[in-house]
Amino acid sequence: MQKLLAFLAIVSLSLLPSSLIAEPIKLKVAFYSSDQSMSFLGAVKPFTDAVGSAANGAIQFEFFFSGALGKDVTMQPQIVRDGAADIAFAVPGVSPDLFPDNAVLELPGLFRDSREATLVYTRLIAQNMLRGYGDFFVIAACVTEPETIHSRVPIKSLGDLSGKRIRINNPREGAVLEKLGAIPVLMPITEITGAISSGKLDAAVVNPTPLSDYGIKRVTPYHYFLRTSGAPLLTLMNRKRFEALPNQTQDIIRAYSGEWPAERFIATYDAGDEAVMRQLKSDPKRTLVFPSAADREKAQHIFDLVIDDWASSSERNRELLRTVKAELVKLRQEQGRSDPNGSRARQ
Repeated sequence: MQKLLAFLAIVSLSLLPSSLIAEPIKLKVAFYSSDQSMSFLGAVKPFTDAVGSAANGAIQFEFFFSGALGKDVTMQPQIVRDGAADIAFAVPGVSPDLFPDNAVLELPGLFRDSREATLVYTRLIAQNMLRGYGDFFVIAACVTEPETIHSRVPIKSLGDLSGKRIRINNPREGAVLEKLGAIPVLMPITEITGAISSGKLDAAVVNPTPLSDYGIKRVTPYHYFLRTSGAPLLTLMNRKRFEALPNQTQDIIRAYSGEWPAERFIATYDAGDEAVMRQLKSDPKRTLVFPSAADREKAQHIFDLVIDDWASSSERNRELLRTVKAELVKLRQEQGRSDPNGSRARQ
C-alpha cells in the first residue's frame, strides 16, 4: 500500500505543469551527531533516500549534522516545533515531560526485542494513542534492543550495582536501578563518554551499537548484560510544514513513513548491535558477564514491580498497558512467535 501511494504521487507530480514543479521543495534535516551514526543510517537515511528517489528531484533534503542547528539532544523536538528544522531525530526518553505516554514503551521486560517494541510504538502513533505528538508528523518511531550495562569498574552481579552512578535513558530504567541500589543519572547519550572518563559516572545503560558510535567502549571495559528496556527514538517533522506541502508531496512522505522506515531501522540497528557484540567478544581486554539465573529472576521481580507501580498510578496508564499488551498479542500471532518464557511473558 505504501509503495502504491508513492507511485500514485509520482504519477501526479509528472502530470503537473512544469512551471509548478521547477523549484524543488527543500527540507532541512537536523541531526545531533555524525552521518555515520547507526541512528542516522537506520532511522533517517532510508527515509530521505527513498523520498528523494521517489520524488525524482522534486523533494530535496538539506542536512545539518553534529548539532549544527542545536547540539542539545533534549531540545531536538523543540528545534522542529520552532521551525529551525523541518525534520529532526529525537530521543524522547531524555525529554519525558514532552512525551508523557512514552513511558509505556520504556517499561522493563515488556518487549522481547527491538522488533516488538518498534512495531508496537509505530502502531500506537498511527492510532493517535500517545500524548505530546500534536505538533509533529511522525516519520519513524523506533525502539532499540533492551539496553544493558557498560562500566569502567567490574560488575559481575546485581549486587555490584549498589552505589554505582549509572547513566539511564529514561525514568523507568532509573526506577529499576534505584531498586537495585544504584544511583541513576538521566543523561543524553552524547555526554556519556566524557562523564565516565571524568569519573562522574561509573557506568551507562545503552545497547551495543552506541558503544562504537559515541566512543563509549573506549572508557567501559566491563559489560554486564542485564537486559532492561529499549530506548525509543523518533524522526519528527513539523506538522504545519508537512500539511502545507502539496498533496502529492505529502503522499510520498506518508508512503515512506510508519512501518516502512521501522522495518529498515530494525534490520540496520540489529546488524549494528551484532557487529559490536562480535567485537566485544573477540577483545581479550574486555570482561563480558551475563546474569546468572538467580540474578535474572531477581531482576524480573523488580521489572514486575516497576511495571505494576507505573500502571497503578493512573487509569490512563492502565489503559495504555492494556493496549500495548493487546498489540503484542496480535503482533506475536502475526509473526507466529511463541513465548519462550511461558508464564513469564506479561500478556
